[in-house]
Amino acid sequence: MNENREKIIIRTSVVGIMANVLLAAFKAVIGTITNSIAITMDAVNNLSDALSSVITIIGTKLAGKTPDKKHPLGYGRIEYLSAMIISVIVLYAGVTSFIESVKKIINPAEPDYSAVALIIIAVAVAVKILLGLYVRGKGRSVNSDSLVASGADALNDSIISASTLVAAAVYLIFGIRLEAWLGAVISVIIIKSGIDMLRETLSRILGERIDAETAHSVKTTICQSDGVMGAYDLILHNYGPDRQIGSVHIEVSETMTAKELDALERKITVDVYKEHKILLTGISVYSVNTSDETAANTELKVRKITDSYPEVLQTHGFFLDKENKRMTFDVIISYDAPNRNELYEEIMKRVKEAFPEYDVHIQLDFDISD
Repeated sequence: MNENREKIIIRTSVVGIMANVLLAAFKAVIGTITNSIAITMDAVNNLSDALSSVITIIGTKLAGKTPDKKHPLGYGRIEYLSAMIISVIVLYAGVTSFIESVKKIINPAEPDYSAVALIIIAVAVAVKILLGLYVRGKGRSVNSDSLVASGADALNDSIISASTLVAAAVYLIFGIRLEAWLGAVISVIIIKSGIDMLRETLSRILGERIDAETAHSVKTTICQSDGVMGAYDLILHNYGPDRQIGSVHIEVSETMTAKELDALERKITVDVYKEHKILLTGISVYSVNTSDETAANTELKVRKITDSYPEVLQTHGFFLDKENKRMTFDVIISYDAPNRNELYEEIMKRVKEAFPEYDVHIQLDFDISD
C-alpha cells in the first residue's frame, strides 16, 4: 500500500476520533441534564463514529502488510472487511438506540433545555459539517471508501443534530415533547445507514462491474499501441482500493508473428500499469482476417444478423478459416434479455442457415465491462 495514502487515512481517522469523542461527551452530558433521549442517542451515534475511525485505522494498517507466500496479492481486501465491521457496529447502535427511544415514548420524561445546552448543540452541528467535508474530501483524494463513508455519515449527523434543535424549539414554543419520537427517527436513520454501508461493502467483496469510465480509459490506452485493432472482455480483480489485477482480449492481424505479439503484449502491460496502476496478468488474442475480402464480406453479413437483435451488445473476435471451413466469433448478450441462452441458440441457427458450408462456433460472452 502507498505509504503516503496510509498516513493520510490514519491522520484523518485520528482527527475524526478526537472530534467524535468530544462531541459524544458534550452530548451525553447535555442529554442527561436536559433529560433528552434524542440528544443522548445522538451521543451514542458519535461514539459509534469514533469506533468506526478506530477500525478504519486498524484495517488500514493490516491491509498495508507486505504480500507473502500465503497471500501473494497482499492484504488490501482487509479494508473491505473493516468496512463491513463498521457497518455492523452502526447497525447495532441504531437498533439499540431505537429500543431506548421506544421505551421513552412509552414512559416519557419532561425535558429541560437550557441556553447553554442549545448553544453547544449548535456548535456540534457546525463541527460535524466541517468534519464531514474534511473527512469525505480526504477519502476521495486517496480512494478510501471507509473515509468517504465516514465523511458522509458526519454530514448526516449534522442534520440529525440540527433536528434536535428543532425539537427543542418546538418544545420551548409550543410545549410539545418530540424528543423520544425524534430519537426513534434518528435511530431509523442510523439503521438505514448501517444497512446501506453493509450492502455496499458486501457488493464490493462479491465483485462489482468495472465502472464505464475506467473500462473505456484502459481500453483506449490499449488501442493506442500499434497493431491493436480492438480491446474486449476487460476483467479486473480488486485486491484492495489501490491494487487491481486483470486480463483483456485484443484483436490483432492474423499475419502477426509470435515475436511481434510478445513485444506488443509487453508494451501494453507497461503502458496500462503506468497510466492506470492496473497490472494485466493475461492478454489473450483474437486473430483478425486482414487480407481476405471474402472474410470481410462474411463478417458484415454476420454482423447484420447479430445487430438485428437489440439485446446483442457486441460482436467481436470474428475469424473465418476458409481452408478448414470454420467460422468463430463472440457475442455479448445483455443480462436484460428475457432468455440469453434462447437468443444465443436463435443466433446460432440463423448464422448456420446463412453459411451452411461452415462449421460455426459462437462464444456466448459475458457483459463484464463497457
